[in-house]
Amino acid sequence: VQLQASGGGVVQVGDSLRLSCAASGRIFHVYAIAWFRQAPEKEREFVAAISTRSSITDYSDSAKDRFTITRNNVNQSVYLQMNDLKPEDTAVYYCAADSLENGFGRDVWLYDYWGHGTLVTVSS
Repeated sequence: VQLQASGGGVVQVGDSLRLSCAASGRIFHVYAIAWFRQAPEKEREFVAAISTRSSITDYSDSAKDRFTITRNNVNQSVYLQMNDLKPEDTAVYYCAADSLENGFGRDVWLYDYWGHGTLVTVSS
């Protein structure tokens, strides 16, 4: 599966932004999908994940209550709605697909396919 993230941009503190992750491939629905982010000089960190049929979602502490991950298996897309953005949310955001061979979780190594990132800059 190939992934393409989009929707990043420059926003102000408190603004909202919706990221999209478009997938190609006929078996998108078998992958769990996650969003990760990487700020300058920091390690890539987990943001949110969603199971194949959207029955399970998981959020990092920083994302919980502000971000919402959803997916549409018909149009093979995953979305990350981000509200009340803060300067510390500034990062390159990546979507990634987990084939579930090793389970569902937050670890980078679980994810088999990665898209190119989209930059989110939150300006104060």
